[in-house]
Amino acid sequence: MKYILGAIFALVVLSGTAPLAFSDSYLTTIEEKQIKMTIPSDNTLPWAFVEGTAYNMVDGNPVIIQIYKDEKPVHFAQVTVKNDGTYQYQFRVRDVTDNKITNIFEGDYTVKIFKTITLDSDYLNDIIKQKSLGNEDLKTDVIVHAV
Repeated sequence: MKYILGAIFALVVLSGTAPLAFSDSYLTTIEEKQIKMTIPSDNTLPWAFVEGTAYNMVDGNPVIIQIYKDEKPVHFAQVTVKNDGTYQYQFRVRDVTDNKITNIFEGDYTVKIFKTITLDSDYLNDIIKQKSLGNEDLKTDVIVHAV
């Protein structure tokens, strides 16, 4: 009976410390990328899309896409990442119903793309390298300062 209680006690103690052992090696963060989108007033295409590839993506987390015009939110979406790491979000920018044309999007927009990624030393080294080369398009200040 002592051995059974001892084994149960050991399992309880080890199960409580296992998550702590792995927590230091599994860090995640939100990566943000901003791009500009321009829809001309003479646009004749009904659709636009945002696409890309997510590297080091945390499994099961979607890519979040936010579209702003003059810093005001106009459209939000979340997109599933495919097994190969790619994603695509297609949205209507022009509608034609009963011969009536409605431009849903027109002008200049800022598109923000958010991804939940796993941090590793290669990824962090690449960010530091890009920053040192003057790539100011990277929205990674929090990550770089956390290193």
